[in-house]
Amino acid sequence: MSQSLSSESTVSSSPSALSTYSPALLLQTAWLVVAVFMLSNAPTPLYIHWKQQFGFTSGTMTLIFACYILALVITLLVAGQLADRLGRKKVIIPGLMASLLACVCFISADSVYALLVARFLTGIAVGITVTASMAAVVDAGGESRKRQAALVASIAMVTGAGLGPVMSGAIVRFVPHPVLTVFAVELIVQLSAMLIALRLPAAPTRVLTPRPLRLPTLARANIFHLLLGILFFAPGLTSTSLMLSLGPVLLNNYSALGSPVVAGIMACLMFAVAVGTQLLCRQLPIARIFSLSGAALLVTMLAVVMTLHGGGVKTIFIAALAAGAAQGLGQLGGLTLLSLNIAADRRAEANALLNIGAYIPAGLLPVATGYLIDIKGMTLSFTLLAATLTAICVFALGLLFSQRKVSL
Repeated sequence: MSQSLSSESTVSSSPSALSTYSPALLLQTAWLVVAVFMLSNAPTPLYIHWKQQFGFTSGTMTLIFACYILALVITLLVAGQLADRLGRKKVIIPGLMASLLACVCFISADSVYALLVARFLTGIAVGITVTASMAAVVDAGGESRKRQAALVASIAMVTGAGLGPVMSGAIVRFVPHPVLTVFAVELIVQLSAMLIALRLPAAPTRVLTPRPLRLPTLARANIFHLLLGILFFAPGLTSTSLMLSLGPVLLNNYSALGSPVVAGIMACLMFAVAVGTQLLCRQLPIARIFSLSGAALLVTMLAVVMTLHGGGVKTIFIAALAAGAAQGLGQLGGLTLLSLNIAADRRAEANALLNIGAYIPAGLLPVATGYLIDIKGMTLSFTLLAATLTAICVFALGLLFSQRKVSL
């Protein structure tokens, strides 16, 4: 494998891609990403509330999260192709309709099954966002600013992911009837995004050869770019998924700070670190960005293990902050690598593949850990997860360093 990780080679764009830079459109499309990712993580501080209300176990709590991942992955299989064929707008609008329905389901939820439906709809909305909306952000940057636009898309994602839980946590702490209030606010946010989406420019009309939908694919020359992106983005995303779904459990069992507000603050700080590290490292070579992502992941796993052996709230927060850095940098490196090397008419499909590869382990591993906690306890469960992610990270770093010896 001799592909260069720092290559900024020009790739051809389709007629549907924007060829000029539009700051206003860039900010508008970025808000679409922020809005949907606010919804994606807004339930985090409410899990303890629902757990007490409905009486479910840690395994069920992670299953609710996994239902979101399942819908997201299924959506990713087709959303990227549809966005590249039909244009971003025609795919973004149905995604926002799903987010609006999810808000309604959360507000009216009276059982675990209703939460599963709400999270499934949220997964559909996020699946469309990470393909069509994030590709639209890169398109809005124009051909001359693809790297900067990829940074904006990545920051928009983690900004929304951080704003959601801190808003939700504050409402849970200070407002009565928190579920109604949280998702009424989210409903307004999603409606604002829908108004922007309706005003997005439509893709130019093109004569398309009818083709059946298929599994997303990539040119052979880009397989290594995709693989490297997944190997760093997936462990980072899994670590933040772990802190979102089981972080409240760690706080409840290994510290005296188990309130929803603390869980919300922890999630917000985690994604604030993701944004900060992306801004600080945006000019670094992609190989260096991936290296820092791997280092942050190793710190996360070490902090998790230390928590299990009496580290307390300090190591829980260190794990969360390092997880934010691991995801933020892994995501930035993967998105940038793909945006620089893949044509605009395949960009949404490439984003889909990157996210499929990252979200599958991010869903399966925390769910397996949650059910293992119910059977074997926390120490063994979290230790096995830490060992698994550490092994993946070491392999990814080894592959990166061997690649650098060849071409960097």
